[in-house]
Amino acid sequence: MNTNKEAGQVSRLLLVLAVIVLVAAIITFLVMKMAEQPPKPVVDPGLTVPLPVYEQQLGNIRFLFQSAIDRGGSLKVSEITNSQFMTTYQKDLLISNSGAKFIMVTVGAQNKGTINTEQGAWDIENIVDSEGREFVPIDSYAVSAWLPNPNLCGALLKPAFNPTQCAKIYEVSKESMGLKIRVKTGIGNTASNFSSGKVNSFLIDILPK
Repeated sequence: MNTNKEAGQVSRLLLVLAVIVLVAAIITFLVMKMAEQPPKPVVDPGLTVPLPVYEQQLGNIRFLFQSAIDRGGSLKVSEITNSQFMTTYQKDLLISNSGAKFIMVTVGAQNKGTINTEQGAWDIENIVDSEGREFVPIDSYAVSAWLPNPNLCGALLKPAFNPTQCAKIYEVSKESMGLKIRVKTGIGNTASNFSSGKVNSFLIDILPK
């Protein structure tokens, strides 16, 4: 009789020990899982947003974005910066379409080579938006009074001098986003290649304010 009782106690003790071991194993497993670093999220390469590019070197000429000023729907006489082109009958220049605005873009060009570049070997061209729409610069004669003086687009560049400024004014759609401006130079930074259309070009980002 005592033998059966003792056997039952041993069985219960073994059961309790088994439960304790099982609980300890579960706790150990949970602690180890909690200590593990969570897996890094998988990044879809197709969703990567490219960083803006505000400068680019073509040959020996380094182009860098300097400013883009949103002038709204008018160029005001009170904002004229180049008085030598101002006339006595000068009036505000109003944009022809309410869905557009004036933007003045200034880009610097710097010679990173060892000798002078040729005059007329570089320039800035159209503004391009994220939809591929292109906006050409307004004829400089019409907006000269609002452009900086001096405005040295295409000028000879001396080695290692500070960037030379080139500014142009554009009519751009108010709906356009992701604006870039095309910079270009003749292949080999030569004026002859530039004038004949043999050019290297690049779209650098601009940020209107």
